[in-house]
Amino acid sequence: MRYVDGYVLPVPKKKLAAYRRLATIAGKVWRKHGALDYKECVGDDLNPKCVGIKFPRTVRLKPGETVVFSFIVFRSRAQRDRVNARVMKDPRIANMNPESMPFDSKRMVYGGFTVLVDA
Repeated sequence: MRYVDGYVLPVPKKKLAAYRRLATIAGKVWRKHGALDYKECVGDDLNPKCVGIKFPRTVRLKPGETVVFSFIVFRSRAQRDRVNARVMKDPRIANMNPESMPFDSKRMVYGGFTVLVDA
């Protein structure tokens, strides 16, 4: 069964271009090391009229920020673990300065998920 890493994070709107550049590199790295798919999605309808906790609240969105929802697809959790270990050693990722990231990593939400339905 497929496995997915999911991320939700706040990104200042003025830093979206820098985030896109970073995400483009990251996508190439994850795919090179075996990820099946890599998506980065920017918020468009963040306050729909439905019940539940909305993404802006989850990441404590501040004025001038938007939400990015990202996911990476793997064959399995074991394959995810192998891919992520290789990705973290890849110089394009390993040499990134966490201080210069175009988002607040302390407000990022992350988790690994087993696919329940693949329609």
